[in-house]
Amino acid sequence: MTTSEILKKAKRVKTALALLDEEKKNAGLEAVAGAIVSAKEDILAANRKDLEAAKGRIQDSMLDRLMLNGDRIDAMADGIRELISLPDPVGRVLEERTVNKGLKLKKISVPMGVVAIIYESRPNVTSDAAALCLKSGNVAVLRGGREAYGTSAEIVKAMRSGLANAGLDPDFINMIEDTTHAGAEELMKANGFVDLLIPRGGKRLISACVQNATVPCIETGTGICSVFVDEEADIGKALDIVENAKTSRPSVCNAEETLLVHRGIAERFLPLMKKRLVDDRAEKGLTPVELRLDEGSAKIIDGKAAADEDFDTEFLDYVLAVKLVGDVDEAIEHIALHSTHHSEAIVTENRAAADRFTSAVDSAAVYVNASTRFTDGGMFGLGCEMGISTQKLHARGPMGLSELTGYKYVIEGNGQVR
Repeated sequence: MTTSEILKKAKRVKTALALLDEEKKNAGLEAVAGAIVSAKEDILAANRKDLEAAKGRIQDSMLDRLMLNGDRIDAMADGIRELISLPDPVGRVLEERTVNKGLKLKKISVPMGVVAIIYESRPNVTSDAAALCLKSGNVAVLRGGREAYGTSAEIVKAMRSGLANAGLDPDFINMIEDTTHAGAEELMKANGFVDLLIPRGGKRLISACVQNATVPCIETGTGICSVFVDEEADIGKALDIVENAKTSRPSVCNAEETLLVHRGIAERFLPLMKKRLVDDRAEKGLTPVELRLDEGSAKIIDGKAAADEDFDTEFLDYVLAVKLVGDVDEAIEHIALHSTHHSEAIVTENRAAADRFTSAVDSAAVYVNASTRFTDGGMFGLGCEMGISTQKLHARGPMGLSELTGYKYVIEGNGQVR
């Protein structure tokens, strides 16, 4: 089916979905979650084919994003079910007052309409995005990456079957079959059919959407995330946080890419950090982190000399750029110049330093003594997420149900005229 045909179907059903009550939407979510679990073997078979075809074409850390197993599929279903317990974001009265000539005004949350999501090779985004759209009353139009097309197609097939079993229209969830650049551009310019476009992926994809879209677009995802280890940091906490932020899943947007270390603690901290991230991991048979060091840190530990561009790179791999700074203000200045405004962290026992960092750093999520890996819809109590918005208009940070609604004004009168 062509993209144009899919968009016409999506537009046709958007009013019906917007009018569904919470009970029916929740029943649909339960049916969709159950259908994904029931289709587990078909999804895994498709995923194995996608993985085999992708080997050698994408880096190993990205293969981890593409890979599904039974536990990950169960987690996808659990994420959908978590949305059932969350309040319906549609129909909330956001504001209510009496205005000129006694008119009674209400500001009410409403669905966006047709939400298109362009994303790369992460099959779990397929289920997360579709479920969030369903609960928020939006028709989902999904356009995944070609490396994961077979997997995503099986997931969408299961979800549409679940909708039908619940007595709902399968066209509430749609998947674009055209995975070419031209297919993506058609979504970007589908005025009158797409009410909101959300790109979720790397810098190239996001830039293409932001620069070329003629439909409303939310910038998400690119994460050059920094951790600053202050002079008054607890070294044990700092080691745990830096290790987790870099190595737990380096291929995701909330992973640490830059480590800033106060010169006053560098002689004590850096050798321990290198042992934890490089030497200990190599001894355990794990991938050691490649350290790219500025001139100051290279005098203390061994590693590869950092190039200027390393502090502007989202590695999405076991690579960490390291720089020494003189104080919290220099750390803040570095982040302002190089950050993508996603997630940053300070490790310190000094309350004044923590407060200055959180006040001055202009990112969607700013942490004190915690890993940047917590920037996630599930971790923030939003259920699953549509993506991490790094812009300031409409939505910022993890995009859950509320961020997929807009609002309209409903005004009641009694014959008033102007």
